Amino acid sequence: MRFLRYFPASVLLGSLLLTAAGCSQNSSNGGQDAAASKSQKPVAVKTVSVAQEDVRRSTMQPATVYPFYTAAIQAKVHGYVKDVPVDIGDVVKAGDVLAIVHVPEMAKQRMTALARVDRQCVEEERAKAGIDLAKANVQAAEAMTAEAKSKLQQVEASLVAAEAEFRRTDDLVKRGSMQPRVLDEVRKKRDSEAAARAAVTSAIDSAVANVRVAQSHLAAAVADLKFASAETVIQERQVEEIDELIKYATLTAPFAGVITKRNVSPGDLVSERSSGAPLFVVSQIDTVRIQISVPENDAAHVDRGDSISVVFPSFPAEEAMTVQVTRSTGSLDPNTRTMLVEAEVANSDGKLLPGMFGQASITLSTKVAANMLPARAVRFGDSGNAYVYVVSDQEVSVVPVTTGIDDGNTIEIVSGVESGQTVIDAHLQRFKDGQKVRVLK
Repeated sequence: MRFLRYFPASVLLGSLLLTAAGCSQNSSNGGQDAAASKSQKPVAVKTVSVAQEDVRRSTMQPATVYPFYTAAIQAKVHGYVKDVPVDIGDVVKAGDVLAIVHVPEMAKQRMTALARVDRQCVEEERAKAGIDLAKANVQAAEAMTAEAKSKLQQVEASLVAAEAEFRRTDDLVKRGSMQPRVLDEVRKKRDSEAAARAAVTSAIDSAVANVRVAQSHLAAAVADLKFASAETVIQERQVEEIDELIKYATLTAPFAGVITKRNVSPGDLVSERSSGAPLFVVSQIDTVRIQISVPENDAAHVDRGDSISVVFPSFPAEEAMTVQVTRSTGSLDPNTRTMLVEAEVANSDGKLLPGMFGQASITLSTKVAANMLPARAVRFGDSGNAYVYVVSDQEVSVVPVTTGIDDGNTIEIVSGVESGQTVIDAHLQRFKDGQKVRVLK
């Protein structure tokens, strides 16, 4: 009270206001320091480790339905279409008639070829007759040869007798028992017999030559018969060839299926050299092929028997169809860098139509070692790029990562982190590089 007495009231009021202002400022600074201290306090987080696991890869690719077999039917003969008993959508069996082409000129060609066959048959008969004649000539020549040889024996016997008589007569003439003129007569007889032998010898040589000639004629006749027989076979084969071409005038289904295209009508002129659209297209659809183009990254891991799950937009309410890989090309298309994979599917009810589109997920049989994280531990930025919060020494690092297999529960980390590294598990807060955290056990 004594102190207040010596200061005016105005001075005392100013002092009180300054004191109050100072107290208010100190209280405000204390609150900010407390908030800053609280914000810098490490956030409690749970972490998970990047684990390496053996996983089955899968690949999702477009799929297309194709007929098991497709045949484009073209004409192999030239003519006018006489009849078309089928149309698109008709179910046909193997061998069913699709169309008949009228080819009258081939029928005429067949008649001409048959006439040639008949003529060659006559030539064969004539050749056979020639053989018989040649054989008869050979026999006649051989008989003449035998006759000449027999006559030669007689002549030689007479010649021997004449020689003996000549020697006897000569001896008697020398003794004077006979006149010399008798010897002359005997000599003439001997010479006559010698001349007869020479003549018979020549006849034998001529007969032997005739046998050779007759045998040559026989060989020629046999060759003529072979030639005629060969010509007959040629003509018969030409008839068969024409018959085969006439068969092509009837177009038939090569296998059981459905007529999916018809580009011909009765009266149309068709030709085997036609380069236009096929007359018919027959598709076998009781079994179909589902074809899938697999990218290069996954192609090496596809094996026969791998499971395929296929869904079709045409059947949105139905469950996915499960089939297996039946075959693959085993090589990449250089234009698309993809490998064609096929699955055979029974389609007895005709539900799957050729050309139908679907989505196929192939579960690859090969297991691969992959770094996996729970899906909740992987974040995605506004641009769609994935990243994780790596924790090392209670400090956060924002690390971009490349993802791979994603089954909804776990995600493959292709690059960015290694097996064994620790990352923040699911958390609502965003973190920055260098931010301190407290890892919960």
